[in-house]
Amino acid sequence: MKIFSSEEIKAIRQFSLKEQGLTLRQFIETVGEALALEIITSIIPGHRLVVFAGPDLNGAYALTTARYLALQGLRPEVFLFNIGGNRATADCCAARDRFRQDCGTELLNEVTGLQFSMPDLQQDVTVIDGLFGTERTTPLSGGYQSIVRYINEMKPRVVSLDVPSGLLVDSVDALINRNIIHATITLAIGFPRVVFFMKENAELLGNWKVVPVDYSATATERAPWKYRIVEKTDIQHLIHPRPAFASKADCGNAILFAGSYGMLGAAVLCARGALRGGAGKVTVHSPRAGFFVLQNAVPCALYESDPGDVAITNIELKREYKSVAIGPGIGTADVTIDALDSFLKIANANSRPLVLDADALNCISIRPSMLNHIPVMSILTPHAGEFDRLFGRQPSSYARLLKAIEVAQQRHVIIILKGHYTAIVRPDGKVYFNPTGNAALATGGTGDVLTGLLAAFIAQDMRPEFAAIAAPYIHGLAGEIASREHGIFGVTASDVADCIGRAIMTITETT
Repeated sequence: MKIFSSEEIKAIRQFSLKEQGLTLRQFIETVGEALALEIITSIIPGHRLVVFAGPDLNGAYALTTARYLALQGLRPEVFLFNIGGNRATADCCAARDRFRQDCGTELLNEVTGLQFSMPDLQQDVTVIDGLFGTERTTPLSGGYQSIVRYINEMKPRVVSLDVPSGLLVDSVDALINRNIIHATITLAIGFPRVVFFMKENAELLGNWKVVPVDYSATATERAPWKYRIVEKTDIQHLIHPRPAFASKADCGNAILFAGSYGMLGAAVLCARGALRGGAGKVTVHSPRAGFFVLQNAVPCALYESDPGDVAITNIELKREYKSVAIGPGIGTADVTIDALDSFLKIANANSRPLVLDADALNCISIRPSMLNHIPVMSILTPHAGEFDRLFGRQPSSYARLLKAIEVAQQRHVIIILKGHYTAIVRPDGKVYFNPTGNAALATGGTGDVLTGLLAAFIAQDMRPEFAAIAAPYIHGLAGEIASREHGIFGVTASDVADCIGRAIMTITETT
């Protein structure tokens, strides 16, 4: 699913109306009916319905939604804010007049003055928030700010139409959360918005859902896009059933530079991720302290000893490997930083993409000059803290995402910015949000499993830009499968690795 900006959605809507021979008011009718049907499915018996409608397009949606709810026998109490009596757009006025025509005047309160009495929102109330949608481009102020703060203070159940009022969907400006509606449910019209995927907005959006709208398929296909959500069909194009006569030589070989004294578990988990991901042969290069641990914990992997006893002191390829991953648990000792620095220069000269994770990124943050030697199309997998150490502290998730886009384009690398909605940022400026996974993945070592899975997919001849999309999706599915067995709190990184095969099966099996 593509994610568009407000202007892009407006262009799609205009094209769709022209193609389908509809007016905007007819479109508002269809949207209002769809929103009402969605709201009816989640109504809590006994709750009063209070609708707040603004003077623009979102207000027209809210008024039309309220009319359909009233025609279904519900009795929404509607407040239309038309300060001065002349602020409402023609389409909003038309929706108001249609409401009066079909439902009478008893339920509709049109607020034209600066003073009015707010309804009681303290008990058993569902508020339908239709004050402002994506048409709002500046923070709320004055009376609207007061209305939003009152709603938030009363804490009713809130259903926001399109976006919570006050949330700016195309801006990175820092906003004050108490001046934005805190929704219980957000019903996005037609498409999600990029701000839905930012951590800071979770408390504002509540549970969000896209309400389908009959936009033109031609317009949607042709419209330029920067963001999209990864879907199962995308992964099905990338992962195929294994041929019956496949051998381990056909499934690629990967080498993992991982582990140090006290952090050998990271090497174990990374190796398990690579093995469960289908790599034909997996070699783990680790210090001598890792020999017994790795041979016992992952006997299916080969062990290659580093000259160092407790830390990796030498990173080089003694034979040809299809994929190389560096980082899980290697620590940040000076000898390890030196080894990584030397290897990056060689890999860069040979234009060899790498997977760089965890302590590899921490080593680079200590010696930033190494950024200049990362080979093109390498995959970096930072979480927020690692990213900020590398590229500077960012004030918000949105700002961090924009910085990641800038870095990916400048350095021609792929950045997997890990989080609830992991963002895969490509060198062409495109961003893919991964929808799989849950809070079960919030445990140590799951990132190491992901690194191994990335190495496995690249070893099997998947291009880095595709592996960066497929691996987080499968990794998230594995977390979901593990949580069904162990519960959200009980999942360990080993459980996630063990469920990778089943996650891949849900993609490759046919019905």
